[in-house]
Amino acid sequence: MKKQILTIIAVAAISFTGNAATDNTPNDNHILWYDRPAATWTEALPIGNSRLGAMIYGAPSADRLQLNEETIWAGRPNNNANPEAKEYLPKVRQLVWDGKYKEAQDLATKHVQANTNSGMPYQPFGDLYINFPGVTDYTEYYRELSLDSARAITTYKSNGVTYKREYISSFEGNVITIHLTASKKGMITCNAQMTSPQQDVTIKSENDEIVLSGISGLHEALKGKVTFTGRATAKTVGGTVTSTDGVLQIKGADEATIYLTIATNFKHYDDISGNDTLISEQTLRNALTIGYQKMKSSHVAKYKEIYDRVKLDLGADNYADLTTDKRVELFGKHTDLHLTETYFQFGRYLLICTSQPGTQPPTLQGIWNDKMLPSWDSKYTCNINLEMNYWPAEVANMSELTEPLFSLIKDVSETGNKSADIMYGADGWVLHHNTDLWRVTGAIDKAPSGLWPTGGAWVCQHLWEHYLYTGDKKFLAEVYPIMKGAARFLNQIMVKEPKKGWWVVCPSLSPENQHPYNATTAAGVTMDNQLIYDLFNHVIAASEILQSDGDKQFTDSLKQKLAGMVPLQTGRWGQLQEWMDDWDNPDDVHRHVSHLYGLYPSNQISPFYTPELTAAARTSLIHRGDPSTGWSMGWKVCLWSRLLDGNHAWKLIGDQLTLVRNEKKKGGTYPNLFDAHPPFQIDGNFGCTAGIAEMLLQSHDGFVYLLPALPDAWKDGSVSGLKARGGFEINVEWADNNVKTATVTSELGGNLRIRSAVPLKCKGLKTAKGANENPLYSVPTDIKQQINAPEKIEKLPALKKTYLYDLKTVKGGTYTLTAK
Repeated sequence: MKKQILTIIAVAAISFTGNAATDNTPNDNHILWYDRPAATWTEALPIGNSRLGAMIYGAPSADRLQLNEETIWAGRPNNNANPEAKEYLPKVRQLVWDGKYKEAQDLATKHVQANTNSGMPYQPFGDLYINFPGVTDYTEYYRELSLDSARAITTYKSNGVTYKREYISSFEGNVITIHLTASKKGMITCNAQMTSPQQDVTIKSENDEIVLSGISGLHEALKGKVTFTGRATAKTVGGTVTSTDGVLQIKGADEATIYLTIATNFKHYDDISGNDTLISEQTLRNALTIGYQKMKSSHVAKYKEIYDRVKLDLGADNYADLTTDKRVELFGKHTDLHLTETYFQFGRYLLICTSQPGTQPPTLQGIWNDKMLPSWDSKYTCNINLEMNYWPAEVANMSELTEPLFSLIKDVSETGNKSADIMYGADGWVLHHNTDLWRVTGAIDKAPSGLWPTGGAWVCQHLWEHYLYTGDKKFLAEVYPIMKGAARFLNQIMVKEPKKGWWVVCPSLSPENQHPYNATTAAGVTMDNQLIYDLFNHVIAASEILQSDGDKQFTDSLKQKLAGMVPLQTGRWGQLQEWMDDWDNPDDVHRHVSHLYGLYPSNQISPFYTPELTAAARTSLIHRGDPSTGWSMGWKVCLWSRLLDGNHAWKLIGDQLTLVRNEKKKGGTYPNLFDAHPPFQIDGNFGCTAGIAEMLLQSHDGFVYLLPALPDAWKDGSVSGLKARGGFEINVEWADNNVKTATVTSELGGNLRIRSAVPLKCKGLKTAKGANENPLYSVPTDIKQQINAPEKIEKLPALKKTYLYDLKTVKGGTYTLTAK
């Protein structure tokens, strides 16, 4: 059935365009496809160019594109630091020392929480509706999202005519285009109009264009001041185009292209002086000058330049005749390896569509949102979700897509500097658990989630990781002041806890998880200690790399703090303690596993270097359970990969690929492959993509590990284009679950230390001895541990026998390693 449909599409593409070569359509290998229109938002198909997003429903008689522009947020430039915090934080801290955790939490909610607003929501622009008169009955319906070319397609047959719609959100030109064709001339007739849930919008016609303009909404007493303009028109072959009363009319065309753009007055978090009317006019004129075919060709080429870097092949597509939602529904009943490939590449597709340089980072929902008040405001949640969005960026060969995150980090280092002074009387900068378009850095939400001042340490981890992957010292020099500012703040607010004299952050919390005293507020939580360990050590290392001699006094103070911090501790039932005290409940199945940050994404806990801590982390993970919210399962795929248990990671992928339609409390995957928290959160998609990469390649532990967590089900396959730290690009082919060949391209030169479960051969390959001399592969050697109740620690499964080699590489060199 599907083969027949695809044949119809291929023939139609040739007859509609007149020249198949100009269509620039690749031989699609990874697609989402369906045999009926979308009935709900989570069945619609997402396209985006990081500025403009659309969810495409594909109904033959009345198509709907739900539209977003990345800077349409409620509110206006502001910050929300509470000046009362400076007076009350010492009082909250004393309550913690006194063991009055709930009283401490309540006091913080009253006097530390942001008292102006809790951040602004990301909001939709509206919808484009395209009505096709006379289309009532139809057959041969098909719609798809091509991950290989970033295009959506809808086809169907009505009254003897085959119709095709092709949609792109162009990376060239900043417009959304809908290209309409038919198998008979003169058959394209439709009306298009824009609507919006925003209040007080103006809808009108200007010449052959339709225009919708308005201003973003009021939220928590902060009046919206983001003005926006959406503008659309059409070009046809044959037929006519007119615009009347905000309705675009196309009559009797052979083919037609609708062009739509949206612009706002937003320029920077503190500048909304742009002219959205003028920008929308200029953008649309430019798109019309370029024309559809040229724009499409440039769009596909730019997209594929990133997308085609990584290819994953796990075997034949044995279920190509099943629609994508049906494949997800049946995933637990048979082994669908090609859907796994598609899900991996879907995560890469989403990041390419939401994080182009010069744009905003993806929110909790990327750039797609249909609600004026989305869940959690669809902001930037910094206690896991924002960071998880970027987990696949480096390893999955999309390094340049980190620029929007780095831009946000720079912004919050500026606004957070003011908040650090207002709230804590400290230098440097603070980021609590949330921010938004306006880069607010106060303690958003009530204390159970908002009283967490270590967000700056976590986002700075991404700056350091980018350096490790690229070796770019110029970049490191640019971001070093930001990292130093985050460390300066934490260095100044750390205090000695009264019982053991450890340096801790207090008050704080282990993100969103309640301890036995009916509160989250605590001191010296494990995740804080791990984050600070990484940040302080990275700042010290960066100062040495950059030879920043003037910072010696500062880095010496960081070393002093590190020497007196809380060790990583195991607890009474063999777990890794989440808190400074042994409070962990073995029946706790909370979605956050914050204390396991040291296992992933950090490298403080390793089966090779800290086996007892690794065993304790494994016990914690087992007790947390597998099924959870979608993003939590994505994180667990990464964690089990770091535990070198590919079969358990594969089991988690199965839990993630559990179909969710309208269920309210069931994590998994929606019909359009969006992650279901529920509701939709894009970080789960990114987390699982990163986890699949970790199953195939790891480089955090002082060496490149080939196929470290390959599940039994992935017997034969190949992957190409994954990146390892130190600037190595890796291709691996395997058979019977063992490495067959590996090809390594060295972008920087230097020593390649490589681990494999089978012996390898290559000219110059030698058995590894001593520490890895490549400075981009240094590993923690001073992890402080306190092993309590050692008899309760369950021994790790035996590590498989592996072989460790060194290979001296030169910049630009390519090396092929084969199994002996």
